[in-house]
Amino acid sequence: MKNIGLLFCIGFFIGVTELTAQNILTKDEAVRLMLERNFDIQLAKNNVEIAENNKSVLNSGYLPTVNATAGANYDITDRFTEIDGQGNLDQPDLESENYNAAINLNYTLFDGLGRLYNFKRLKEQYNLSELQARETIENTLIQLFSVYFEVARLSENVNIQKQTLKLSKDRLKRVEYLFEYGQVNKLQVLNADVDVSNDSIALITQFENLDNAKRDLQVVLNATEIQDFKVDTSVSFTPMLKIENFVEAYALNNVSLLQIEKNLEISAYDQKISRTGYLPTIDLIGSYGWNRNVNPESPFFPGSVQTSDRLAAGISLNWNLFDGGQTSVRIQNAKINYENQEIQKKQIQLGVNRDIQNALNTYKTRLYIFDLQEQNVKTNRNNFNRTQSQFELGQVTSLEFRQAQLNFQNASNSYNLAKYDAKLAELQLLQLTGQLLNVEF
Repeated sequence: MKNIGLLFCIGFFIGVTELTAQNILTKDEAVRLMLERNFDIQLAKNNVEIAENNKSVLNSGYLPTVNATAGANYDITDRFTEIDGQGNLDQPDLESENYNAAINLNYTLFDGLGRLYNFKRLKEQYNLSELQARETIENTLIQLFSVYFEVARLSENVNIQKQTLKLSKDRLKRVEYLFEYGQVNKLQVLNADVDVSNDSIALITQFENLDNAKRDLQVVLNATEIQDFKVDTSVSFTPMLKIENFVEAYALNNVSLLQIEKNLEISAYDQKISRTGYLPTIDLIGSYGWNRNVNPESPFFPGSVQTSDRLAAGISLNWNLFDGGQTSVRIQNAKINYENQEIQKKQIQLGVNRDIQNALNTYKTRLYIFDLQEQNVKTNRNNFNRTQSQFELGQVTSLEFRQAQLNFQNASNSYNLAKYDAKLAELQLLQLTGQLLNVEF
């Protein structure tokens, strides 16, 4: 996933029909749908295409300009001439015609190297636009997985709540059976019934949250026609050794640092372009012209038809010896802008270094919490299984069973939250190190 153009191409060949038979929206399919349909990425793609057009030789100024002109004139004149001693000459409807055509060529032989530096600048501007598109993709990926993992978390919470409700219904049946035989009082039946109602309401709420999260995901993907789907709830983590290697090389891959480097190169070319105002320009000029005149007769000359061809070439030099100081001002401003870019680079380096250290600490902390929550789930599962067995034997009360049930449910929900929080922390760290597009999700 290193090449932005390749990312766009991958996105083009994916559609809704690629959902599996089980209607599972995998991570890879979600990424591809995002690349194809997300509005921000479409805009970024168009900006890259504009920058690619701008850096072509057709926009470089290295090619000559050629223009053609043509014209035709038709004139009817009534002429009355008085000739001394010879009488008068009346000439009505005298027709005059003129036709002309020309081709002109202009080519700049030398412009103080301005077009050379501008051509190189446009290439760097294209590289910058690719980096900007990459940044848009990275930001959208983080947004995508924030919503995708929320759907996954809520999906697992729904399953946990379903299991909780099932256990509560089984408990209600049990205490109702025991009540019929006089082994428990009516209060335990009422408590079990209340717990079933509460768990049913909680399940409805979980379904509502899940549906809302799915709609958020549809908006990110711009795929609202996908209705009934599930997501992949599995999560894998990048080995810590690889993470540490990414952190060490962040200065070479962080997209913000790469962009400021490109801006520095563009500013350097701006300085060179400004200096070209002190140098002359030399233009090559060439033209070919054709002209045809049809003239009526006059009192003293017969009518005539004249046809002429003209071929001309020349070289012109233009040297602005003094422009009122405008070139000097442009050079000074370009220099100051370059200095500003250098200051901004130091500022970005400081901020990125801080963000990476914070993100690394956050990632390690969330991984640690995830491990603790995993162990906590195992402990609560064992405690619940033992409590359930004792409850069936009548050795613990309904209240103790309910508490063990809620403890196991809360531990499972906390485990899911810790799992996806840790994965999101990893993705954010990978984005800062510039490796988000180079790993498996």
